[in-house]
Amino acid sequence: MAANPVNNTMDFPFSASEDQSAYITDSSAPWVAIAKRKRKSRDDLIPSKWRLPASAIPKDPPSLAKGPQSVHHIPREHLSSAEVEITEGYTAQSLLDAVQRKKYTAVQVAEAFCHRAAIAQQLTNCLTEPLFSQAIERAKFLDKYLTETGQTLGPLHGLPMTVKDTFDYAGVDTSVGLASLCFKPAQKHSPMVEMLLSLGAIIVAKTNVPQTMQTLDSVNNVFGRTMNPSNRLITAGGSSGGEGVMVGMKGCMIGIGTDIGGSIRVPAYVNGVVGFKPSEGRMPYGGQVSLGVEGMSRCGVQAVAGPIARSVADIDFLMSVLVPQTHLWGEDCVFGSWTPSSSTTETPLSGSGPKGELVIGILRSDGNCTPLPPIDNILTEVSSTISSHPNILTVELPTPPAWTKSQSVMSKIMSIEGGKKMSDVITATKEPMVPWMSTRFKVGGGKPRDLLDVAAIQNQRTELEKEMSKLWYTTGKHGRRRRAIDAIICPLAPHPPPPIEGYNAVGYTSSFVLFDYPAGALPVRDIREGDLQLGKEVPGKAVSSWDERSRELWDEGKLDRRVYLGTKLSVQVVTPRLEDERLCRVMGVLEGILQSTPEGQGRASKL
Repeated sequence: MAANPVNNTMDFPFSASEDQSAYITDSSAPWVAIAKRKRKSRDDLIPSKWRLPASAIPKDPPSLAKGPQSVHHIPREHLSSAEVEITEGYTAQSLLDAVQRKKYTAVQVAEAFCHRAAIAQQLTNCLTEPLFSQAIERAKFLDKYLTETGQTLGPLHGLPMTVKDTFDYAGVDTSVGLASLCFKPAQKHSPMVEMLLSLGAIIVAKTNVPQTMQTLDSVNNVFGRTMNPSNRLITAGGSSGGEGVMVGMKGCMIGIGTDIGGSIRVPAYVNGVVGFKPSEGRMPYGGQVSLGVEGMSRCGVQAVAGPIARSVADIDFLMSVLVPQTHLWGEDCVFGSWTPSSSTTETPLSGSGPKGELVIGILRSDGNCTPLPPIDNILTEVSSTISSHPNILTVELPTPPAWTKSQSVMSKIMSIEGGKKMSDVITATKEPMVPWMSTRFKVGGGKPRDLLDVAAIQNQRTELEKEMSKLWYTTGKHGRRRRAIDAIICPLAPHPPPPIEGYNAVGYTSSFVLFDYPAGALPVRDIREGDLQLGKEVPGKAVSSWDERSRELWDEGKLDRRVYLGTKLSVQVVTPRLEDERLCRVMGVLEGILQSTPEGQGRASKL
């Protein structure tokens, strides 16, 4: 890890504002001037009236002695009461209804969210391409359309959204934080952006990602590091880190990220919001910048696009609008339908229990990394809470061997191309690897795997898929199979949201990309002092090298556990392949039950 856990200080680049002189070994390298110019062009897009005084921006680097340094309260100090109401007081559907009823114009909504996004950028460094002028012009068009026709343009008429920087937006860069891709604006929108705009959405901005998009902490040499608004000592996640922060800061109603190893669920987890990774083929993925050989993903695993939002209800609504449309926009999409849930507090599902109850399996460990006490305890807490519901049964499940084996196979698949194209893009401007990647990425690329090797790896994947499928059913008389588990709840990681560059054990999330299971991140509650078990040693012994690194995040000889205060504990919810709608319904039910508890009500009031 790049972190020094004892002092909770990190190596460069810590933030966008930190002096980079200690990191730049060659100031004449082309990337240095390009990055400086790109940051200035981005920053110039923030109107002067929306710029924060220097006194409002926390000083870097943060320190544990000053506490978590949450910045969530700062936007309210600089927004009008109307802007606070618009950006905080509505669900996606109720905000759209307010625009349709002309309580607010689309321009009022767009300006409020653009203002809040501008504040979020100054506090967390989460944006790559502010689209404020485009968003407001778009809102003017939508208002004119509503006035002249008496109808909305579409079901997302006036909904402020953001997208991960990987998606093309015509006229602006898709640099993904790499100097050699700066100042090369996209010629057309990606299918995802086109679809959202056709349905009436307003794209407020594009958001930051990590160098190579292969890390779980969003930092690159062009834009710097995105900071976690809840606790500036904690990672903002990646690779959709900017999206997680924007949703957490309420700079948009819903964001669109991508996920191949956990890149939607991890940012949602560490920012305390909801993330949803669909199955492959449910959302258009094309029209994004590619740092690998075109078509190679068809030989490996396919990344997917999906939403990050404040609530399951907002995700359910968005998916109900998009899924029936996606096959019209993405050659990679299947035809589908989606009926939005009418309730999150009642159980609108027929489950596999003897009386039709939902049967929720509890998976505690992937067998490679043992969950630290707060993670194991929150699973127990959630299981106990939902078990009290008359229509839910919980079942403790043993770790499936296929889950344990999956990370090894996933690592092989992710390396089949060798990484030469990505290396060439990075080195074209003599750009160095950021510290975390410098020991993990081979400059020049590795040797691509041959066809027979790829086939052998994919065969291993097939065998694991067969083995993992047994989790969901039982076999009775005459070989008849019956569904036994409707959904599983498991950790998103073996540790709480960790210090910057401390994220470990991606297997808890990447495995469900390998199996193509839809999976979501669901916040439960804030971490409390009692969760830290101060003075108690890490129980048991490490079961792997990954586990050893995870245990370092709980070792009081290396880290003050109070660093975790200010963050949230979340769980991951998973269903079988293509049961995306069912997953969303189950997540909605669980969210409703968990929010009915005193602590859950506190969380709901903050959304």
